[in-house]
Amino acid sequence: MSINESTITTIILDIEGTTCPVDYVTGVLFPYASKAAGAYLENMRGNHEIHELVAEILKAWENDPAREAKELRANRAEDPIEAAEPYLQWLIKNDRKLTPLKTLQGKIWDEGYKRGDLVAPIFDDVAPTLRAWNKQSITISSYSSGSIQAQKLLYQYSTDGDLRPLFSHWFDTTTGNKKEATSYANICAAMDRKPCEVLFVSDVTEELVAAKKIGMKTRFSKRKGNPEQSSGPFQSIEALSEISLNR
Repeated sequence: MSINESTITTIILDIEGTTCPVDYVTGVLFPYASKAAGAYLENMRGNHEIHELVAEILKAWENDPAREAKELRANRAEDPIEAAEPYLQWLIKNDRKLTPLKTLQGKIWDEGYKRGDLVAPIFDDVAPTLRAWNKQSITISSYSSGSIQAQKLLYQYSTDGDLRPLFSHWFDTTTGNKKEATSYANICAAMDRKPCEVLFVSDVTEELVAAKKIGMKTRFSKRKGNPEQSSGPFQSIEALSEISLNR
């Protein structure tokens, strides 16, 4: 059944579980980054930006209260590159939303996409729907816990070709935690939009709760294979094409 939203000017899309399968991220991208991290860091020893990212990760490690993180610190190597890898592997395994980790993963995936090792499997309904919205002058934005670089790579090297031109704005955890209302207020301010004009689509109900708090419209993405299948108080869709906008 179609959903009519005649007042919407802007749509913000989550990625994992909304525009691409969850298992691509957890089953392909994360293992790829985990396997390639050591060699990548070693090859980039002289790179200032990578050095800064490693320093941020090591600082986060010092302040990480998790028991396993503390145990890893007991055998920490002196060399920063060697020291960072065990904690990086633990962060990836546990899908921790640490901004410097996400930035580093994006850089590793960049190489993988360019080599042809990675191609992002976008859901069949996504590209046609994005193009239809674009023709309706709908502003389309992306908000993910993955870095902006990682988001752009996923849409650039997708099974439907380069979809980046269809997006106007990109947001990641540098804007704020996806489960906090202030993040969505920040996004609206950045786009110069009133919350009531914005529709946010995600497969995580806690994110929808946060967006709804500031007045955004919301839809729950109920895709096959998503960890969350209960939409709670939110209206659900099984494809983006179910969102019909009367312009």
